[in-house]
Amino acid sequence: MNIKIIPETKIIYRRRIGAYGMENKNLMEDFKRWLKNNELLNNESIILAIPRDNPQTTNPENCRYDVALIVDSLDTIQQLDIKKGVLKSSKYAIFSVIHTEQAIIQAMQNMLPEIESKGYSFDTQHPMIERYAVKMVENNLCEICIPIL
Repeated sequence: MNIKIIPETKIIYRRRIGAYGMENKNLMEDFKRWLKNNELLNNESIILAIPRDNPQTTNPENCRYDVALIVDSLDTIQQLDIKKGVLKSSKYAIFSVIHTEQAIIQAMQNMLPEIESKGYSFDTQHPMIERYAVKMVENNLCEICIPIL
């Protein structure tokens, strides 16, 4: 676990509203295809998956899930079928995880206890972020970023 301030980050994204599950994976695959077709995906790219709501406190049919690409400028993206936004800067506990569904699920079960054992607490004002840097994914890794106080 590393503690870092993630700075304000410009993103382009697509959003799905509904219960978390397989449809989120489909959204990610469609988004990656869209990025490739628009020549926005390269070796330096960082794709994010951002579950915006806690399904324990939000009705599953209202849960928002974003898939995003970090961009340098929002002005260079002119496509009408994509949303633009900015993630606010915040402090995160960052975990490197093997990029498999089972490894991610297992790691997520252990993250909150580890964060709390270090004297931090979960920051409900900022989203959890799954970060997929192309270079890391090529090495079968991704990062789970948990907002902390």
